[in-house]
Amino acid sequence: MNDLPDDLLTPEAVADPDGAAAVLRDADPVHWSPTHRAWLVTRYDDVVASFRNPALSSDRVRPLMSAQRERPAAEHRVLGLISEWMVVTDPPAHTRLRRLAGAAFKQQQIAAMEQRIQTLVDELVDAFLAGGPRGDLVAGVAYPLPAIVIAEMLGAPPVDRDRFRAWSDELALVAFGAGGDARPDRHERALRGLEEMAAYFRALVAERRAAPAGDMLSAMIAGDTPSGGVEEHGLTDDELVGMCALLLFAGHETTTNSIANAVRLLTADPALRDRVRDDPALVGPAVEESLRLAGPIKVLVRWVVGDHELRGRRIRAGERVYLLLCGANRDPERFADPDVVDLARERATHVAFGRGIHACIGAQLARLETRIAVGTLLRRLPGLRVDGDPAWLPTLASRAQESLPVVHEGAGAGSAP
Repeated sequence: MNDLPDDLLTPEAVADPDGAAAVLRDADPVHWSPTHRAWLVTRYDDVVASFRNPALSSDRVRPLMSAQRERPAAEHRVLGLISEWMVVTDPPAHTRLRRLAGAAFKQQQIAAMEQRIQTLVDELVDAFLAGGPRGDLVAGVAYPLPAIVIAEMLGAPPVDRDRFRAWSDELALVAFGAGGDARPDRHERALRGLEEMAAYFRALVAERRAAPAGDMLSAMIAGDTPSGGVEEHGLTDDELVGMCALLLFAGHETTTNSIANAVRLLTADPALRDRVRDDPALVGPAVEESLRLAGPIKVLVRWVVGDHELRGRRIRAGERVYLLLCGANRDPERFADPDVVDLARERATHVAFGRGIHACIGAQLARLETRIAVGTLLRRLPGLRVDGDPAWLPTLASRAQESLPVVHEGAGAGSAP
């Protein structure tokens, strides 16, 4: 098995993670990678089962810090700050944090944002069209949209959204596992960004505690109050700051990738592009298929806390497991014609947003932003197509395009079909 794609950060694997995952899935679906010092799990059933396996922990940053105490100071500090985030905790801490954060993601609150998101998308598309028939869709639409949305949701002044984007960028190459050609000073830059972000949100938390508003941060603070006669410990200021940082980073990066990847996938076939453009009812299924086929996250990491077996492989405590979502979402044992966009496919069976207690808390918002952005772009940019090959960022976890040069034939007017 020496010829298997052992390194997920080679240029070939970064450019085609689905191809690398397919080779592993067919030949060795639970594969030990000496390069990553981790098990690579690629089959759908195994990935879904792993999400619910108590032997696999999401508390994966603190053990890494303990195992390698000689890390440079900046790297150790960055990992220490990230280790407090909800997504890298286990119950009971995770249960409490998610319950209190859930107040900010109630279904009716997200649904009420549809018109505002549509307005933002139209403004961004107006500016994009003003630049002529060619442009970078990441810089023009996919990148700024989620930054604006999350800034507004957190109650931050619109003028600060560029700072949000800069902080998120600095953190991305650390949080998503960078390849060897990433900036050597990335941890120092990420630490500066995290510390600036923490100071910013600490001041915003103090403002909202003194004068609540109708934003997400105020909703999380209001979630501190006991309900049903049961004493419930609210979020501390440190936890609120960490939650804001997580929501900013996760909400921005993944939604940018979702929009850009969906446009690339759906415009590759002009007949498919035009079919979705002409029937608004197909935008939702098209986005779900793009999440399955080109989701924003390729790999999720788990820390092994209990010995167990998977497909005859002995997985031991202290090891790591990489769950390859890109492999699971194209598994022919789960999906018929797995590499084909099928707009009639059963929805919500993919694992682009994870499963179980750690399923993405912002999945509904990401779907809404992606549906509105993709539907509007296809409608208002006739003949939209990608111009050139992608420049994929060399990260382990995310499927991120550095830019997305596109060409279109003209301007469609207005937001309504």
